[in-house]
Amino acid sequence: MAHVELSLSGAFVPQARTPAEAEFVPGVERWTATVAAATEPCMIIDTSTAILAVSVSAGELLGLGKPPEAIGQPLGAVLRLLDFTAGAGALEESDAEKIPPLLAIRSERLARGLLRVVPGPGETPLTVDAIATPLLEGERVAGSLTFFSAVRY
Repeated sequence: MAHVELSLSGAFVPQARTPAEAEFVPGVERWTATVAAATEPCMIIDTSTAILAVSVSAGELLGLGKPPEAIGQPLGAVLRLLDFTAGAGALEESDAEKIPPLLAIRSERLARGLLRVVPGPGETPLTVDAIATPLLEGERVAGSLTFFSAVRY
């Protein structure tokens, strides 16, 4: 014989927990710790273009060396960018200002583009897809977070 039971109870409403002031870590600081431990090639720069964090895989992919060597360095000083011409000359400064990590800071929007980098002296240039997002502290842009992926032909 079938048996049916009915029970009525109050609805469960989860309580939101507001972090205590001591637990709050500003956006950029929180992301730098995440990027430093990430397995994906990624990097954070601040508004002055100084590298705040870089994953080990990004350091290898872009030829930046080990993360501690790149931290604090201006992005333009350590990233060797080439143009996409057959001659593969050094990227002009006016074009270098338009790379995704910098564009995300200036435009305060998501930015994506291809970069041609030389990972190390005497190495073959590599094309890299870069996707960058601005990082905010409050309502102001404090830097950008960029993910990189090698483009294989």
